[in-house]
Amino acid sequence: MINSYTQAFAHRLSGRANAWAAIRGGQEYPRLLGTVKFFQTQAGVLVLAEIHNLPYEQGPCENSVFGFHIHEGRSCDGMTQEEFSAAEGHFNPDGCPHPAHAGDLPPLFANHGYAWSAFLTSRFTIRQVLGRTLIIHGSPDDFTTQPAGNSGKRIACGEIR
Repeated sequence: MINSYTQAFAHRLSGRANAWAAIRGGQEYPRLLGTVKFFQTQAGVLVLAEIHNLPYEQGPCENSVFGFHIHEGRSCDGMTQEEFSAAEGHFNPDGCPHPAHAGDLPPLFANHGYAWSAFLTSRFTIRQVLGRTLIIHGSPDDFTTQPAGNSGKRIACGEIR
């Protein structure tokens, strides 16, 4: 028997998202693109990400895990010390240590450059993240290093609308 949450989530995903972000790669990854959709539910925010053309090398030891976070900033601009620097740091309204920031999301696991992920979170509401940025990092989050998990450089960004 299918759980009532499963039925509700499946129905919700077939509808219109409450918010979304168009993801675009930086200068090194101009073909990287995707969408992240946000659905408000009674149980929390259901997040659905679909990303294409993530970097990968063929072979048994390819890096196919990427850090994925909501950031404080409201723009994907910037080229000071790193691309997308206007995205600022992780969204962390409660001042929690990493990986308990509201913006710390599950990593993206890619399959030959393609990643699809869906998860439920109660760490934020859609209203709290509207206008903020999503960042994909070039390395996996280690869930330990402060302040941001040592996820490497920012390779893609999108603004939540």
